[in-house]
Amino acid sequence: MSEEKKIKGAEELAKMTMLPQEQMVEVRRKAGSLSIGVPKEKLFQENRVSLTPESVAVLVSNGHRIVIQTKAGENAHIYDTDYTEAGAEIAYTTEEVYKKSQIIIKSGPPSSEEINMMSLNQTLISPIHLPTLKEEIVHQLMNKKVTAIAFEYIKDDSEMFPIVRSMSEIAGNTSVLIAAEYLGNRVHGKGILLGGITGIPPATVVILGAGTVGEYAARTALGLGAEVKIFDNSIYKLKRLQSDIAHRVFTSIIRNDLLSEALENADVAIGAIHSQSGRTPVIVTDAMVSGMKAGSVIVDVSIDQGGCFETSEVTSHEKPFFKKYDVIHYCVPNIPSSVPRTASTAISNVLTPMLLEAAQGGGFERLLYQNQNTRHGVYIYKGALTNYHLSQQFKIKYTDLNLLFTASF
Repeated sequence: MSEEKKIKGAEELAKMTMLPQEQMVEVRRKAGSLSIGVPKEKLFQENRVSLTPESVAVLVSNGHRIVIQTKAGENAHIYDTDYTEAGAEIAYTTEEVYKKSQIIIKSGPPSSEEINMMSLNQTLISPIHLPTLKEEIVHQLMNKKVTAIAFEYIKDDSEMFPIVRSMSEIAGNTSVLIAAEYLGNRVHGKGILLGGITGIPPATVVILGAGTVGEYAARTALGLGAEVKIFDNSIYKLKRLQSDIAHRVFTSIIRNDLLSEALENADVAIGAIHSQSGRTPVIVTDAMVSGMKAGSVIVDVSIDQGGCFETSEVTSHEKPFFKKYDVIHYCVPNIPSSVPRTASTAISNVLTPMLLEAAQGGGFERLLYQNQNTRHGVYIYKGALTNYHLSQQFKIKYTDLNLLFTASF
């Protein structure tokens, strides 16, 4: 080869190396594709939806199929076009959602009619609402060999219950905002501003319960400038709340003499007592309510479990209040549904990482085996009842989930 050709070849090679070159990039393989369905909720006053368009977009971009029933998010002001733009398929019947999906996610507990639509071995993720759960629903799920996971029992890495906590935060915040509105002149309340102004003292808010609902009710009331008094029989909870809100407030165990005096002077009373088993105990008697000031407001967040005020009666979002002894009672169950967009986002934020983890780990069954926090949410596994408390409540055979996994893997 002549010297001239060598030089020319070297020049061409140099030019080629300076041009942009194709690069071999390894395409990340998807560990598994999930088929997820979200039906429209038929439960009365359930306005939430379990997956938002933002979460759908993340799941679809990771190769998963999402089927949303038409108008599933309408009550949360999330529309079909929002979901289609995120990559979801729209189904026009509930049956179609159940037929096309292996995993069903609901923001309300399943009804008997919905369980009948399910196929064998589907996975259901939803609340169960233990105080209202019926034995026949459990038997139906077992007969369908369903794996059922309860919102209320799912844990996170801190051993907390993230969905329950999120809904409790919303309920606590919202209860004070509702009270502030009703304390005005909207429904012939006292016509006063919750936080007062310069020269005019603030309203007094009495909170029963120092759990998450009580804590966030206290935070909101203090943020609006109200005077706050908190009652709970757990000294530990009172100390924790006092520390967490970093604000000195009146705290006391539930003593009838102190509670009666506080309610007589209260402008707002919020019931945030939670029962671990069954109905919430009645803390405030009829006589105590009759001694409250005319135009004062009761918000009984505990109405989901029966209510902690003797005068409480279930109301609805359409007719949210009634008066007794000239005291306004707001006793709407499922307060988070009154702010459905925020509540839906909170639920979706918990479920989306869990679904992604399930897919990356090889499916939901593998996730349950590997992740004890998600596994804690399982109450039925392939038709076997794995929740001890439910087995005791309904006298149904209990099977230890850990033993089932030991035998399977």
